[in-house]
Amino acid sequence: MRIGAAIAAAAEWVKLRGSSSEGFKGAYISGSTVGKSDEEEVPAASDVDVVVVVDQETSPSKLGKILYRGTLLEITYLPWHELSSAEEVLASYHLAGSFRWNTILADPTGQLSRLQQQVSRHFAERRWVRRRCENARLRVENGLRYRDAAAPWHDQVTSWLFPTGVTTHVLLVAALRNPTVRLRYLAAREALGAYGLGDVYPDLLELLGCARMTPQRAGHHLGELARTFDAAAARARTPFFFSSDIAPAARPVAIDGSLELIRTGCHREAVFWMAATFARCHQILAADAPELGRSLAPAFDALMADLGITSRGDLDRLSGDVLLYLPKLWDTAEAIMAANPDIL
Repeated sequence: MRIGAAIAAAAEWVKLRGSSSEGFKGAYISGSTVGKSDEEEVPAASDVDVVVVVDQETSPSKLGKILYRGTLLEITYLPWHELSSAEEVLASYHLAGSFRWNTILADPTGQLSRLQQQVSRHFAERRWVRRRCENARLRVENGLRYRDAAAPWHDQVTSWLFPTGVTTHVLLVAALRNPTVRLRYLAAREALGAYGLGDVYPDLLELLGCARMTPQRAGHHLGELARTFDAAAARARTPFFFSSDIAPAARPVAIDGSLELIRTGCHREAVFWMAATFARCHQILAADAPELGRSLAPAFDALMADLGITSRGDLDRLSGDVLLYLPKLWDTAEAIMAANPDIL
């Protein structure tokens, strides 16, 4: 399906269903389709991210992935106060990119359109690009410094993994590129190469622990992940914010998408989302099928061992390595900003 048709399906869903949300203020597209031509194809392993804005103090629980008219949509709710000023959006690396272009699906009051025009006008100004890079860097620092050492093992892994992965976002923001989620390492590799900084990329893989991952090993771990994914999806009852990512409708993204990366020689780039999905599966199993979770744990532990992680001490060591690397990461971001012709 082409992106234009997928966005049309998203707009129809918003009109018929999303607009009935309490305090509905509008909706817009975020994620990997932003900035792409309507004629491009939506990859088989991708969804279309829809943000429904509501005038509530706290937003409803994430609806997650749904299949609507042949299009896999990812529905998220956002309280209006997070978009209260153009300055706040311009400084937020995970919000600003959606307003660089007009991705609005519904705007009954006109406020989203006014916000989009303001953000778009100033998006590429150096001061705001640097602010967004700083925003991403702080997410790395705070995430790694304040990990919960008493959390279950799968949660400890998650609290190390996601901040570590945000190192890629610092660089993508500097390059004015979409700080994508699942494909963040592939996108960072491409961005660094475009600025003649490809020699930096192995550092990011080392920090993740996958620099020496082989295609064969990645394929083995994916097979084990598929088994765990299917078990967790079948037994999931307890709601989590990521629940729809561990469900049959999401299997093409989590499993088939990783397989495609491995098949195309991007096995190391597949590791981040494989590890994240593994950990989330075990969070579900711990809540809803603990005995099964324990029987499947060795497969998760094997992937972690290949990343150099067998204990909390290893997570502490790797977290420290990332924090020590941040000055070099920032120098790289500065180099990209200095060389980026689109930054004003």
